[in-house]
Amino acid sequence: MTQQVRLDRDGGLAVLTVDAPPLNLYTASLQSSLSSAIGELETEPARALLIRAEGKIVSGGVDVSLFDAQGSPAEAKVLFDEMLAVPDRIAALPFPTVFAAHGLCLTWAFEVAVACDIILAASRAKFGLVEKVVGLTPTMGGTQRLAARAGVGRAKEFVMTGDTYDAATLERWNVVNRVLPDEGFDDAARAFAAKLAEGPTRAHAATKRVLDHFAVGGVPEANAHITTIAAELFETEDLRGAVKSFLADGPGKATFSGR
Repeated sequence: MTQQVRLDRDGGLAVLTVDAPPLNLYTASLQSSLSSAIGELETEPARALLIRAEGKIVSGGVDVSLFDAQGSPAEAKVLFDEMLAVPDRIAALPFPTVFAAHGLCLTWAFEVAVACDIILAASRAKFGLVEKVVGLTPTMGGTQRLAARAGVGRAKEFVMTGDTYDAATLERWNVVNRVLPDEGFDDAARAFAAKLAEGPTRAHAATKRVLDHFAVGGVPEANAHITTIAAELFETEDLRGAVKSFLADGPGKATFSGR
């Protein structure tokens, strides 16, 4: 069987590519491939991750036969728990994660996108959670993660209409971080992620931890943890070296190892 997910490394940057033509549909096989790739990143962390897809579109959604195979709510819950674990594990990775959407990005792919730290979109990209067409609500965290970025009202609209929304609209909603030109999009996304991979990886992980606390309990919860999290960075080579570099040579001259 053709490999559906590739995980390549270029220095500190890991690139996870979904390549399951023609539509990059979510199947049991794709889920297994994604889980294996994420496991490799958990075992051997990168300094940044770019998630992208081959083909004309990012994904046309889930293979509906996967739902047809569920014989009961109990069986369906087992499937949905396995599906939810994919974006949850991506969100928990201790380094920056970037999702690159070059075209149509439906259901599971969008739910993975909003689990990433940063979403880059080509101007032609469109996004949707269209589960309503089969009488379902999104199960991989997309609704709630969209609400965290855009608000509850926007999440309800997005899911209940089942419409597709362009990149410019989702940038205005604070869901997409940056809309980039269609021409050269893949190279631009790689360059963006590679720059993050050159940064102070443990400081980026600390930023993610602080914002995880914020998501749970707002500013007070984040404040309760920020000083401890920041203080722990004084154990890192990157902070110690960057401080010395700043004092000796001024800002912006330091290089980082991720340690």
